[in-house]
Amino acid sequence: MGSERNSGYRKNFSLIVTFIVLISVLFVLSLFLAYNFSKKFIENEFVSEKVKVLEESIKPYNEFFQNKVPEISYYNGYLDSATASKFVDTIINTYPFVSKVVFYDSEIGNAPPIRDGLNTGHFSFGPKYIYQFGDLVPLDSVKLFSRDDTKKFSRGDDFNALGIKLISYIESLDTTSVPTQDELFTNFSIIRSNKITYLNIPRLEDLKVYKQMLRQQLSPSPVYQQDMLSFHLDPYKLKIINTRPLLYQNIRIEPLTYDPLNTSTEYVATEITLPGPFSDYKLYFISAKSFVAQEILSYFLPIAMVMLLFYSILVLVTVLIYRNLNINHKMFKLQYDFMNNLTHEFKTPVSVIKIAGNNIKSANTLTERELKLYGKILDEEADKLNGLMNKLLAFTQIENGAIQLNQDEISIVDFIESTVESHTLKHPDFVVTYEVTGFTTFITDPVLLGSLFDNLAENAYKYSSPDHKRLHIVARMIKGKVVFRFIDQGIGIPTPEINNIFKKFYRIQNQYNQNGSVGLGLAFCKELVNFMKGEITVKSKVNKGTEFKIVLPYNN
Repeated sequence: MGSERNSGYRKNFSLIVTFIVLISVLFVLSLFLAYNFSKKFIENEFVSEKVKVLEESIKPYNEFFQNKVPEISYYNGYLDSATASKFVDTIINTYPFVSKVVFYDSEIGNAPPIRDGLNTGHFSFGPKYIYQFGDLVPLDSVKLFSRDDTKKFSRGDDFNALGIKLISYIESLDTTSVPTQDELFTNFSIIRSNKITYLNIPRLEDLKVYKQMLRQQLSPSPVYQQDMLSFHLDPYKLKIINTRPLLYQNIRIEPLTYDPLNTSTEYVATEITLPGPFSDYKLYFISAKSFVAQEILSYFLPIAMVMLLFYSILVLVTVLIYRNLNINHKMFKLQYDFMNNLTHEFKTPVSVIKIAGNNIKSANTLTERELKLYGKILDEEADKLNGLMNKLLAFTQIENGAIQLNQDEISIVDFIESTVESHTLKHPDFVVTYEVTGFTTFITDPVLLGSLFDNLAENAYKYSSPDHKRLHIVARMIKGKVVFRFIDQGIGIPTPEINNIFKKFYRIQNQYNQNGSVGLGLAFCKELVNFMKGEITVKSKVNKGTEFKIVLPYNN
């Protein structure tokens, strides 16, 4: 039976160990896969997140291009140098990437042709004045051209290209339909490298007149004001917004043809082209691999912590299962031992009673001495059986709360003396002494207190060598509590066993405890003391003796 239990225990233990090893291997493998996933994810982020950086960095440009530039049309061609200076000053202060602005105060006429202008048929488009704002002195303007000067105006690419685009659009204009704003914006602006040239958009009625002017000379000859502004942009003054500072160590603007000479494997890089007038440039992203590794680690650690928590829970559950199996194994062993011991406890007095009964039955005549002897044997063995059954019954009743605590006043000296007399009469070699200090009577349950004294006295006698069967009982009143000490000179209790002695069915293995102990005596004492609202503790030294201390409430 014992080998089967040990075999089952070893089997459970090996299963638990195998399970822990298995989940540990899975945990390590999961960590490896999670790290590789984190690494791949961050590497993909390094390539894809540049779009967000670009979007945030060019937001000011998009606002300038979509909202600020079209404001020119609000003036309907009547901008002058002073008004244009204020308008440009606002733009340069708000958008640092606008380095300078060239303002063309222009006219569209029918006939005669405008000096130094674009002329086709009866349609003429040319400048009156040209001013430059920005560069060194943003608040001042520099006059580049005046029609009143003798200096000839050389039509540059900006003016020439937008003028030709204007004439082409007017020629193809369908005056029966209303052009969309996108169509107008596209035909009245030119986007080139580092430059946006914009002509204020005329009203639809003016566009219809422009179309007539292309075909014939009108009378009187009309003249219309048109403003053209050419914005020169500096891509290096775009403010780079690094939306992922833990991913991109360095971001800078480089020409599209930029190719770094240093292609060290210690760095990772990516790039994205800037839009519109900045299309000859790109955002260049570069980070050290050690820098990116930190971002990989910061992404991986939360995943690892969750996995570690899950792993810890599994290990904890496994340990608890093992602990429960271990406890069940111990309980099974205790109950198995209890049944064996209980059987032995009942078997011994029953056997003695049966032998005595057979002797009486088989004897023809019995002497008076034999009658007294057999009577004493039957009486003692019956008392043993009765005491064992009463202890088991009382134990069960106390655990289930089936009995009530009686309150009787007792004389402590008389109570202890009766205990001493009964045990010295039972065991003539047992020396029991006592002392009482601080009180003479108190209220308690005498039956339960008697059971407590009897069990501790029997324990002191049973676990003592023949020449040290002594017990000293001390009863004192300390701080309103009744304190009993039972001090013997027995074999003592090993330190590792101290925490187990009050457990049910638990027996310390020693030469005095091989037969007959059920393992209920001290557990019964513990239950009695708890039921009486008290405390019991123990101090012991091996081969020196044991002291049980009981503290009970003093009722008087």
